Amino acid sequence: MKSLYIKNSLKTLGLASAIMLGTASCSDLLKETVVSSISNDYIATTPGFIAATNAAYTPLRSFYATERGLTMSEYGTDIYSAGADGSYKGFHFYDSQLTSSVVILAELWDETYKGINTINAVIDRAPSVTGMSDAVKAQRVAEMKYLRAHYYFILVQQFGPLDLRLKETTGPTKTATRATEQAVYKQIEADLLAAIPALENKKASSDFGRATKAAAENLLAKVYLTRASSKFAEATDYANAATLCNNVINNYGFKLLPDFDQVFDQANQVNDEVIFSVQYTNDPLTNGFIDNQGNKLHLYFGMQYDVQPGMQRDVVNGRPFKRLKPTTYLLNTVFADRVNDTRYKKTFKDTWLSNKPGTYNTTFDGSKATVTYKAGDTTIYIPGYEMTLAERAAKKYQVLVPSLYNYALFPTLKKFFDPLRPDMTYENGSRDYFVHRLADTYLMLAEASVKLGKQAEAVTAINAVRVRAAAAGKAENMKVTSVDMNLIMEERARELAGEQTRWMDLKRWGNLVERVKLYNSDAAANVADKHYVRPIPQKQVDLSENGGFPQNSGY
Repeated sequence: MKSLYIKNSLKTLGLASAIMLGTASCSDLLKETVVSSISNDYIATTPGFIAATNAAYTPLRSFYATERGLTMSEYGTDIYSAGADGSYKGFHFYDSQLTSSVVILAELWDETYKGINTINAVIDRAPSVTGMSDAVKAQRVAEMKYLRAHYYFILVQQFGPLDLRLKETTGPTKTATRATEQAVYKQIEADLLAAIPALENKKASSDFGRATKAAAENLLAKVYLTRASSKFAEATDYANAATLCNNVINNYGFKLLPDFDQVFDQANQVNDEVIFSVQYTNDPLTNGFIDNQGNKLHLYFGMQYDVQPGMQRDVVNGRPFKRLKPTTYLLNTVFADRVNDTRYKKTFKDTWLSNKPGTYNTTFDGSKATVTYKAGDTTIYIPGYEMTLAERAAKKYQVLVPSLYNYALFPTLKKFFDPLRPDMTYENGSRDYFVHRLADTYLMLAEASVKLGKQAEAVTAINAVRVRAAAAGKAENMKVTSVDMNLIMEERARELAGEQTRWMDLKRWGNLVERVKLYNSDAAANVADKHYVRPIPQKQVDLSENGGFPQNSGY
């Protein structure tokens, strides 16, 4: 069941969309086009205020669980390289395809700034709204500050210095300037500190999907952890991050689910580990303004199973776009322990069952010439190690061993499979996207504790995540007695692979270039320091008057 907030949003979505577009981003305003005839005063009415606050959540769906968001968060890292197909490969290769004209850069920029301007309008008009209690109004304004901080945090990590707008833009303007990253982080911090006291002080909002105090504390912890490694770090950043992580872990009733598999059970999306999620439904009207796309993460991690002997595409196995191939480092180093740790088996699909019976010539497994399948027989098995030719020949199915992996055939991440899609070609998944989940909070706490020299706290935090992942009877084997940053880096990859965190993690640690050169052969030749930020969308640069918005260096 989706939240009351989503259902209420549906009633006003057309109007909310108009409000959002009508209070357009700087980038859109530079075009000086009228995109809505909705009166600005409408936001000051109770229905308009409700519509606008609900609409302000929508830009989350322009980044999370989308192709553009995944491209900017998992492509070109130490754990994922390029698959056979797909657009935007410049983000994988860091080559001449990564330019300021790439459309997804402008889409993220525009949609996020539209959201920020809607938020500014809500905050500016809140004092004039009648017919709503002061407590509810204060809570909604606090939600807006959480969202504004969230949007600026996405943008500043991706683009660096930003146009920092805190008041509603109501008319065309060509004035834009780049505030420093330090100033942007100070504003993010200020918004979250202002939001936390007024947000609902409970595990989940009464309208599930709204921001809560726990969500804001979790985001602020990530902000402090990120700023702590920057040139403008403040002395208390790591300590503040640790305090906030402990608050989230201890004060709201969140808990790690007993089985890693359960976290991604589509029938249990409102679970004890989820602190804040972006909600998707099977109704395209709820799923975003750009292309009503839903959660598309089920598309991008799949191998080309559907043309192999005994197989054809179906809903259960997904529609494989072959966009992201796991690196050897991810498979062989991060997931080296498959005896004590269950996460390799629970992260990657290793077995395909025939849905197209018959006798076929083999395609990739040369240990046998033909294979014959009945419905439901195993057709493909990925053991995860180099099974001998004789062992493979004894199997009645094709065995895909590491030496046979290629850009189209590789272990498939299964976290985001969406068997609720209505047919095998349908792209718009209805699975929620977990922005903040408790395992990440424990790992943030471990990282902050390492930086503070508090080994006991780091060990306790990381062991909570590791023990949850233990095979039966192996919990003691999963426990560590000391933690360093290398373990943090590997543990975050084991737990969060594919969850739109890795590029930002590498940026925070300052080792994007180093680790890509070490572990990603696709990108090693081209990755450079300039790639710690993306190019600014070129139309923003071109239309800003007096050169007020210069392009990032190197683009």
